[in-house]
Amino acid sequence: MKKWILFIATILLLCSSVSRADDFDDAIDAYQKGNYAKAIELLRPLAAKGDAVAQFNLGLAYDIDEGVTQDYKEAAKWYRLAAEQGDTDAQYNLGVMYSLGNGVVEDSKEAAKWYRKAADQGHASAQYNVGARYMLMYVDTNGSDKELQKKGEKWYRLAAEQGDIHAQNALGYMYAFAAGEPGIVQDDKEAAKWFRLAAEQGDASAQNILGVLYRSGQGVIQDYVRAHMWFNLAASKGNENAAESLEWMAKEMTPAQIAEAQKMARDCEKKNYNNCE
Repeated sequence: MKKWILFIATILLLCSSVSRADDFDDAIDAYQKGNYAKAIELLRPLAAKGDAVAQFNLGLAYDIDEGVTQDYKEAAKWYRLAAEQGDTDAQYNLGVMYSLGNGVVEDSKEAAKWYRKAADQGHASAQYNVGARYMLMYVDTNGSDKELQKKGEKWYRLAAEQGDIHAQNALGYMYAFAAGEPGIVQDDKEAAKWFRLAAEQGDASAQNILGVLYRSGQGVIQDYVRAHMWFNLAASKGNENAAESLEWMAKEMTPAQIAEAQKMARDCEKKNYNNCE
């Protein structure tokens, strides 16, 4: 519930009167105590008066069944009201609803419109979705429209630089496995950079691929100990490919190397995957 954190952090800026501030404070207090129904009761009049943050949170409540009975149409209604005021999270969530057909008629063009509005304001997940749309369009041209590829890469990079894991992985795959793809230059070091950033956020898929890169020496100096460490971390999250790779690595490494790799994995997990090498 990142929006609620933002809600709390910016509360005084959003309130134009003491009574309104009190209503927000009471809604926050109710939410933090798990009294979602009370929080919604307090938010509803604020949303009705046009407060975008209250509208977004009311839409979110209907979307995820918290404090009210889940109702996608009602969620879309409140998301739209907030989105039309420029709320980026509401714009993104409305795009998702159009993508899935939740509460609205499924409409990819309408979804793209709202993703783009949020992306233009710097919303990372929306930027990733805009990039993915361009890349799908690029694939549909059989790689003939290089501008689509460039736009897709641009939006992926904008999202990845903000820490979006999906975008970081997308760039990693693009640079690591681009051989034969028109308009894309394979760059193993760049691929390793983006996979590492995603791996350091705990993403099992990226951890597995980083293990592959260390095992083969692709974009990094070949290192079986580091490869084992990343495979171990990914396998602990249920990544089957990483688990299979561990079995193979065990046949190629000494007991001392395996013990070192296992210790590194334990230490890495304690450090929340940062500065593990």
